[in-house]
Amino acid sequence: MQVLDPRIWTVFRRHAPQTLTYWSVFFSFGLCIAFLGPTILDLRCQTQSTLQQITWVFFSQQLFLLIGSSLGGLLEKTLTSSLLALFSSTLIISLVFAIIPLCHHVLLLSIAMALAGKAMGVIDTIGNLQLVKLYQKDSAIFLQVLHFFTGLGALEPRSSPTKDSSQGHEGVFDCCSPKVRGQPASFFILHALGGGIVFITDGIIGSYAGFVYTYAVSPPLLMGHKMAGCLDSIFWASITAGRLSFIYLSYRYPAPMLLTINLVGVILVQCLLLIFYTSCVFLFIGTCVLGLCISSVFPSMLALTEDMLDYKGCATTVLVTCASAGEMLLQLLVGSVIHSRGSYSFLLCSTVTSVICFCLFLLLLYTCRIHRNHHIDPSGCVEKEKPETSGS
Repeated sequence: MQVLDPRIWTVFRRHAPQTLTYWSVFFSFGLCIAFLGPTILDLRCQTQSTLQQITWVFFSQQLFLLIGSSLGGLLEKTLTSSLLALFSSTLIISLVFAIIPLCHHVLLLSIAMALAGKAMGVIDTIGNLQLVKLYQKDSAIFLQVLHFFTGLGALEPRSSPTKDSSQGHEGVFDCCSPKVRGQPASFFILHALGGGIVFITDGIIGSYAGFVYTYAVSPPLLMGHKMAGCLDSIFWASITAGRLSFIYLSYRYPAPMLLTINLVGVILVQCLLLIFYTSCVFLFIGTCVLGLCISSVFPSMLALTEDMLDYKGCATTVLVTCASAGEMLLQLLVGSVIHSRGSYSFLLCSTVTSVICFCLFLLLLYTCRIHRNHHIDPSGCVEKEKPETSGS
């Protein structure tokens, strides 16, 4: 029995240089996106700031990540411009890491992380867009690998010739282009629901990675600083392991099934974390399970939404931008709530938002059924004729 369809290997070999480039660049993306969490208290000492003030560093990074995500849709016009944008963004991230030790004021640190955030946003949009464009209906497995490298990059600091894309997306509001005008309301609702789901799940990842250390060293747990520092490592390690396993699972099982299991798992583990909120041992177990469950939601949702829309919309740009907005706003919200209401609210916020996320997912599946029944294409959003990939 063959592990992988030979056709997929053939397509991969055809696009291997670009694909390997996007995967490697996402490693640096992961390095930057997970930097603040385990260093938050050190950065507070370096900048002589409060937790509320350091929260604005998170905000500046995520705000400019959102801006960069939108900008990435504009830069992704040709293969050459995409690769130049990726090179420039990776260089900017490297320079930011070099100057962070010199930032002794919270404002300077915010500016540095804003520059890094903008570069991260460009990388995020271009990488996802190009892979979806190259592989289309086969993109799920390659998106899982892409986001596996994000997790690998996020884990690292703790353990130590094809056609161009001029026909592609031109920005966040590319949905207004002539090719999608006249589509039914369900077409746009699918964009909104998909964006809402990744808004929440990426927001949970960002806020959990950013504040689990702060939560652990606060009452009632009062965990030691060295032990609490391991939580962030465990979280990103489990995300990396989850994305690695979902590379194969996404090939064997449909995205709706995987997403249902993931989102239900996220809700259950966070409810258990609320119940056993005084247990240090269960915080470690729950952190590991949460990372495994939430790890592949974004790549699976991206592949599913694009497939629902038959690759005719701007789902990739919309979802990447919404995910960036979720990381920005939910981190800001959670940081403010922890400051004003105490550490227990950290878990409560994540639990409530994850329940809302699952409701949005059920509504997404229902809307897809409506879209399938009313769309001009009788094949709907589940079974469609295989698009050609040779010219992608």
